[in-house]
Amino acid sequence: MPSDPLLERIVPALADVGGIEAVVLGGSRARGTAHAASDYDIGLYFLVDKPPDTDRLLQVAKTIVDDPNTAAVTPVGGWGPWIVGGGWLSIAGQKVDLLYRCADDVARVIEACRNGRIGVDYQPGHPHGFCSAIWMGEIALCQPLHDPRGIIARLKAMASPYPKPLREAMIRRFQWEIMFSIENAELAVPREEQTHIAGCAYRALACIAQVLFALNERYLINEKGALREAADFPLTIPDLALRSADVWELIGNNEPEPALAILRTVDQELRLLADARADSA
Repeated sequence: MPSDPLLERIVPALADVGGIEAVVLGGSRARGTAHAASDYDIGLYFLVDKPPDTDRLLQVAKTIVDDPNTAAVTPVGGWGPWIVGGGWLSIAGQKVDLLYRCADDVARVIEACRNGRIGVDYQPGHPHGFCSAIWMGEIALCQPLHDPRGIIARLKAMASPYPKPLREAMIRRFQWEIMFSIENAELAVPREEQTHIAGCAYRALACIAQVLFALNERYLINEKGALREAADFPLTIPDLALRSADVWELIGNNEPEPALAILRTVDQELRLLADARADSA
């Protein structure tokens, strides 16, 4: 990857913390879609029998952040079982997010995904839920910055190519929920339950994104921007981004019926697309 002064400054410091076996760059900066103000997502991988020394990590963070008084990192598990923990830092005016990952747990999840076994759990920050395949996608898309024992390299070998059982499991898990969410929203229309209608519409759109990513054998690692990205895939729904925007404009104008009609049509088109993909596979 191109030289980056911020990474050149912080990676050696992070790699020197006990228990940190590998450091990776994730998010939009790893995928090459970042802009100047994009966050730095830094994954810190450790082994289950040797967790990171978070006290030492905090000391290191205080030496590299803009304001040492604001530096904070969590214990392992501090952000739940899937986000795990980390820290939100400001370094040289840039937002830097540290995220812990247990390499042993990631390997176990990847193996399950390769065999078509996925799970979705409640997780703050992920309104549609945290899909276990996110961990596999993080590995597939990240850029290793420090991997002396080849832990990330081995995990990457497990994540590529995109496995057919995972594609089938993702479609099976999310496709049915699209119409289920639409129908639930339609039941709420006579009662004018706007929050419930909007929530169901969001879930329908999130499921549409999940199915499109799976059909194109792409890893969806964040709901944010997923529909915009899916709109440019080889296998996609015509005018998806515009139609999604229309859904939210109509719901915002308290016109749920035409919004849900758009979602019904998109669902029908997606089913045809999925059927055609299955026939050609």
